[in-house]
Amino acid sequence: MKVEIIKVTGLSKSFDTLEVLKDISFTVSQGEVLAVIGPSGSGKSTLLRCITHLVEVNGGSLTIAGMDLVKDGVYAPKEHLREICLKVGLVFQNFNLFPHFSVMRNITEAQIHVLGRKKEEAEKRAVALLEKMGLSDKVKNYPCELSGGQQQRVSIARAMALDPQVLLFDEPTSALDPELTADILKAIRALAAEKMTMLIVTHEIPFAREVADRLLFMDGGLIVEEGRAAEVIDNPQHERTKAFLAKLNR
Repeated sequence: MKVEIIKVTGLSKSFDTLEVLKDISFTVSQGEVLAVIGPSGSGKSTLLRCITHLVEVNGGSLTIAGMDLVKDGVYAPKEHLREICLKVGLVFQNFNLFPHFSVMRNITEAQIHVLGRKKEEAEKRAVALLEKMGLSDKVKNYPCELSGGQQQRVSIARAMALDPQVLLFDEPTSALDPELTADILKAIRALAAEKMTMLIVTHEIPFAREVADRLLFMDGGLIVEEGRAAEVIDNPQHERTKAFLAKLNR
């Protein structure tokens, strides 16, 4: 039996008169990797920000790990919001590391002050995650001393350190040179192999085809097409999806 980690129903979001998300509905099951593709301005990043409560929705429902973050446009009480939001980790497009903190402190700070872990326990968790990311030798470095690819792997470790039930990625390779992209994709592949539940907004179509179980194609704030990743990419049914993929393959 599939366990739903994310359930989105009829989600809508507007900024003033601009309707960015229109009646969005989908689910992500435990251990599943869902990729979201689409042109710029289609609402992909806004969708992630709604799920992580960085922006508030105008309507619809959003359930995370069985807990209602928002139901029919009404948010959970404040005392429950943090608990719900901690179930989701977000890896930003531009790393968002604290420049004045070492790599170690970037990964331990939230563990100590949000989860209440002891420093020794937080550091042990950080060391294990840095080893997983191939960055064991960067514990004492600062973000400015790292390449973009290394910074992004630190940001993945930081998100993982809070033990989320689902990881969200917002174009994790878009700020990187192509030669640095491979290490990030390798790290995400490893997480997928461990059955980490993930929702990945990406422009890397071959990667989405390889790693994702399912795929959503968004355009104009709508889900235009969805299905198994390889099937949607290799044999799209909607004309808008066909046009988008054809343009990328030129």
